[in-house]
Amino acid sequence: MADKKQIKTDIIGSHRVPTGIPGFDELCGGGILRNRTYLVSGSAGAGKTIFGLQYLYNGITKYGENGIFIATEERPEQVRENVKMFGWDFEALEDEGKLAILDACSTKIGIPSHEKYVDVRPFDMRSMLDQIIAIQEDIDAKRALVDGTTSIGFYLQDPAKIRVELLKLSTTLEILGLTSLMTCEITDDSMVGRFGVETFVTEGTIMMYYKRTDSVRVRSIEIFKMRGSNHSQNIHPYDITSSGVVVHPHEEVYTG
Repeated sequence: MADKKQIKTDIIGSHRVPTGIPGFDELCGGGILRNRTYLVSGSAGAGKTIFGLQYLYNGITKYGENGIFIATEERPEQVRENVKMFGWDFEALEDEGKLAILDACSTKIGIPSHEKYVDVRPFDMRSMLDQIIAIQEDIDAKRALVDGTTSIGFYLQDPAKIRVELLKLSTTLEILGLTSLMTCEITDDSMVGRFGVETFVTEGTIMMYYKRTDSVRVRSIEIFKMRGSNHSQNIHPYDITSSGVVVHPHEEVYTG
């Protein structure tokens, strides 16, 4: 008879979504939990967007899971150009119907967009959700990246409203069967979210640090919270290489 503990582990494992980011999945039992939403928080330059885009790219190319990228802070053409440095051809994936990019940035800053999927109205969470639902039906996506919640928060202003609207977004993504990441920029490493509410509407928080130590900056990553899952309690170093983020799970960063 199979060991009950082993069966439980296997069942839990079957609900994991591997990020495919070297070293990261080892920190959380093989990946994040399916149909849940996670916050990726950190200061400017930490690599949050790269982490999220790598998660989408790996999902498509390694695991056969189509993805949606909701771009609220950067125009899609900039993103496509930027990821070429890692060897990721987003245009090809879009042409194949495996990746969809929702341009929620251009109209917000007052410029026209020629994207297939574009939020053409002034920002409204309902209209964004309608677009996401339509895209998910179009390409049968399993993963999503919202980059980022900071600009949404600045638009909404009120923390109570931010919490409600981000909860709507997070819940809708989960109901659609999407395992999602949301990025959030912080200005102080003691913060978990920019507006103090983001971590309460997600199932876990991944912190990416980019701290100055003496004359150099050091990158490190921490799984701050992950509901329903065991995970490393330590802070680990990572690099941004020519192929993307690489985490070093057997090394630790001491912050003493």
